[in-house]
Amino acid sequence: MKVVISGGTGEVGTILAGAFHNAGHEVVVLSRGRSRAPWRIAKWDGEALGDWADEIDGADVVINLAGRSVNCRYTSENRRAILDSRIKSTTAIGQAIATASDPPKVWLQMSTAAIYSHRFDAPNDEIDGDIGGNEPDAPDRWKFSIDVAKTWERTANEAVTPRTRKVLMRLSILMSAERGGTFDLLLKLVRLGLGGRNGNGRQYVSWIHVEDFVRAVFWLIENEQRSGPVNLASPNPLPNREFMSFIRKAYGTPFGLPSFEWQLAIGTFLMRSETELVLKSRRVIPTRLLQSGFSFDFPTWEVAAHDLVRRWRAR
Repeated sequence: MKVVISGGTGEVGTILAGAFHNAGHEVVVLSRGRSRAPWRIAKWDGEALGDWADEIDGADVVINLAGRSVNCRYTSENRRAILDSRIKSTTAIGQAIATASDPPKVWLQMSTAAIYSHRFDAPNDEIDGDIGGNEPDAPDRWKFSIDVAKTWERTANEAVTPRTRKVLMRLSILMSAERGGTFDLLLKLVRLGLGGRNGNGRQYVSWIHVEDFVRAVFWLIENEQRSGPVNLASPNPLPNREFMSFIRKAYGTPFGLPSFEWQLAIGTFLMRSETELVLKSRRVIPTRLLQSGFSFDFPTWEVAAHDLVRRWRAR
């Protein structure tokens, strides 16, 4: 296949590009800058049609991952950049597909499991899950990411691409042993003795092991009946308290100091981030993946955490 990945120089894009390249497929990454890679890099601005659109004409798969990181303070400037980067890039990809004489068979559009409500009572899935934005116990600042997710998906859905199947990938927290990734940061806290629960520890963590994520992406490409939103998450989300305890157990650390909400507020402020990334309860399950017959290699966090620690030590 020829696979075009926009926004493919970040952690997720690099992982996917490497997986497709190693499987023998032709990979083209659309990027604002130039970088060294074993696959081809085509320059784009993430906003307007240009020569890069020729790469999409005749491609088999387009995967759009473009968007500014949400790991920042939600200032008015950052909010605008987060939203604009997603809307403009998604609109441009949709236009390129719509005008292609030989459009791709499938468009995998990045979305986020953050679109669901902050809840503890029941899991959210793609069929009857509760889309967030109206939770009485969630801070107003948390609603921004939900609004972004809804606008992001609406932009992709509004693109007129009748010959291209669309899949909205509602990605949970991707767990890999890569440097600078989420698991790398959590393990650093554990190693420093700070790997206890965050807040009251009741909030659910939805996650997916990197190997299952890659396999799920290939699965969505191969299964032509699947379209619309798909949760990319393990079938077993768990409370933060248990989540952190399994990381400590996998690393061999018996104790971790807890972080109270006021400490997290100070810490995320100093790190130029938001407490939502830590305190929002993301209880998400992948009903559509499971219904389509997909089988997880790492369905539980205990097994996944041990594997990731092993990979981290072998780096």
